[in-house]
Amino acid sequence: MNLRHIEIFHAVYVNGSVSAAARALNISQPSVSKTLRHAETLLGLELFQRVQGRLVPTEDAHAMFGGVADIQERVRALREAGRNLRAGAGATLRISALPSLALGALPTAVSQFLKKRPDVRFDLQTVHHDDLLRKLYERETDIAIAYEAPRGAPLGQSWHGEGELVMLYREEDMPDAPPRVELSQLAGRPFITPAASGPIGHLFTNELERLGLDLNEVASARTFYIAAALVRAGVGMTVVDNFTAAAWMAPGLAVRPLKPSLTFDINAIHLLDRPPSALAIEFLAQLNTVIESE
Repeated sequence: MNLRHIEIFHAVYVNGSVSAAARALNISQPSVSKTLRHAETLLGLELFQRVQGRLVPTEDAHAMFGGVADIQERVRALREAGRNLRAGAGATLRISALPSLALGALPTAVSQFLKKRPDVRFDLQTVHHDDLLRKLYERETDIAIAYEAPRGAPLGQSWHGEGELVMLYREEDMPDAPPRVELSQLAGRPFITPAASGPIGHLFTNELERLGLDLNEVASARTFYIAAALVRAGVGMTVVDNFTAAAWMAPGLAVRPLKPSLTFDINAIHLLDRPPSALAIEFLAQLNTVIESE
C-alpha cells in the first residue's frame, strides 16, 4: 500500500462510507471506490463489507487500523510542519521528560522560553525510563529529559543539572524531624518504597544496602507521584526526588533532605545521528536555569 491507499482506507474506516470519505478528502466518490478496490487487490484482503448501506470494517481492517492511524498522524504532522515553514512560523521542539520533570521544571522552562521566543511551538509528553529508547528510535520525540541514558544504547547526552532525593512526609507523623534526615531515622515507621521506580529507585536501594537497613515497607510505588499521593493519603512517608516533592507540597506536608545527600544527574538524551538543533540547545539552557533554581 502506498500513502494514497492508506489515506483512502483511513478516511473510509473513520467516516463509515465512501461518500463521507470523499467529502472529507474533497475528492470524487469513484476515486475513493477505485483506490479502495486497488488497495484490497494489492493486499489480497477484503477490508470492508457493505451492511445496510454502510461499509463495515472486516477483522483484517480492524487489525490494520492502528498502524494506519499512526502513519496518518505522522503524515499530518509533516504537512503541518510544511505549512508552518511556508507561512514563516517557527520550528517545533519535540521534548519528552520523566513525569517528575515534565510536571514541574519543564512547564516553567517552556513558559519562560516562550516569552523570548513566541514563534516556537512545543510538542511535549511524559516518558518513563523503560520507554525512553523506543520513543527516540520511533521519532516520537527528539530529546528526552531523564536521569541517565539506557546502558549500551547508541545515544548521546548532555548534562543539564542535578537533582536530590528528599524525604516527603506528613508533619504530624514526624513533628521533631531534624533539618537533614538520616535513613536510619526512618526505621520502624510506615514507609512507601520507591525501589521499583527506575534508576533513582535503584540509587535509593543501593544506599539502603550500603547502610544495611531494612525499612518497614507498607507499600511499593512504581512512580514518585504515586508515592507522594500515598503520603498525602496518610499511608506513610517516602523518599522522592526534589522536583516531585516541590510539586506535591501542600499544607500538612513537609520535606527534608537526606544525610548524607543522595544526588543524581539530569541529562538531555538524543540519538547520535540526530543531535539537538541550535534552537533545542537554546531551550535546554533555559531548562538549566530552572533546574538550578529549584
